[in-house]
Amino acid sequence: MKNLLGVMQGRLLPKFNGRYQAHPVGYWQDEFPIAKSLGLDCIEFILDYNDYEINPLMSEVGIQELTKIVNETGIKVVSICADYFMEAPLHSNDSKVVANSQKVLSLLLKNAKEIGVNDIVIPCVDQSSLRSESDKKSFFENLLPLVKEAEDLDIHLSLETDLGPKDFLHVVKMFNSKSVTVNYDIGNSASLGFDPKEEFEAYGNYITDIHIKDRKLNAGSVELGTGNAEFNKVLSLIQKINYTGPFIMQAYRDDEGLEIFKRQLSWVRNVFTVGGLI
Repeated sequence: MKNLLGVMQGRLLPKFNGRYQAHPVGYWQDEFPIAKSLGLDCIEFILDYNDYEINPLMSEVGIQELTKIVNETGIKVVSICADYFMEAPLHSNDSKVVANSQKVLSLLLKNAKEIGVNDIVIPCVDQSSLRSESDKKSFFENLLPLVKEAEDLDIHLSLETDLGPKDFLHVVKMFNSKSVTVNYDIGNSASLGFDPKEEFEAYGNYITDIHIKDRKLNAGSVELGTGNAEFNKVLSLIQKINYTGPFIMQAYRDDEGLEIFKRQLSWVRNVFTVGGLI
């Protein structure tokens, strides 16, 4: 069975409030028919910190609307990028922030189950990086109660970090749970200068969600195939782990979004189809 190919929410639409990546409040529905016309399988929904209360993922009415558009278009939502936790990390020093983030994640898990989500990506990068042993300890203690909920609902909490392979594996193993897995971002790893072979040897079997992106070393996103990501090497490593999760295009975007996406979609179909991955 081939893997689902999808897009990070908003990449097929004009930028929301000029932001590079955000849930498109008020016009998110427009993306589903566009995704269908491009032959995609899914959209990775975003839960932002800003206006999170009005995100359809946060209410029963929103879930009903989302279910309706998924059924009408056939474009699934099997994963969520919970950028909320970049602004309100579970290892925050503020106990009120932590308590609210735990409530948000608990509600997100319950609602995600209703629409058939398999992965909720928890980003621990940039301002939410796990910079110290103390951060890791707090993150573990504060996420642990939600891990049990995720296990009961059979949903992965897919961690995205900027840690090196061994440190990342250590964090995942702390939880000792089938529900704590890895989001692998091809471009971010290239930007950090990590060796894909070392990464896959460490935590390849834990990967349940993959972001397709290209970046230059120590720099930002660029069009796919023009950065430092070693796609051929990464794809051969993915084949070896019998990966069954989605491939989500989180590729470089401009203000308009659609034309540059189409160009990169052709690139992905050429490269990934050869390996029989999509």
